[in-house]
Amino acid sequence: MPKGPQGQWRPADPVAAAVHVGRIATGEIEETFEAPRRPDPAADSRRASAAGKARAASLTPERRREIAASGASARWGG
Repeated sequence: MPKGPQGQWRPADPVAAAVHVGRIATGEIEETFEAPRRPDPAADSRRASAAGKARAASLTPERRREIAASGASARWGG
């Protein structure tokens, strides 16, 4: 994503950039001097980790063995 001289966010498309500058010039939007932040990326991994643990807890040992065998055969071609 392109950034302005002080690191602010800018649209990559030239037409969108022109529209963005026009909106700033007319006062429709206010120019900010920081990039928009993503939500906490660690939260995604924590959520995925919790989901994996919950799934593992709900599977029977036989079903886990089937899943592992299927993954091994897909990876190693056996």
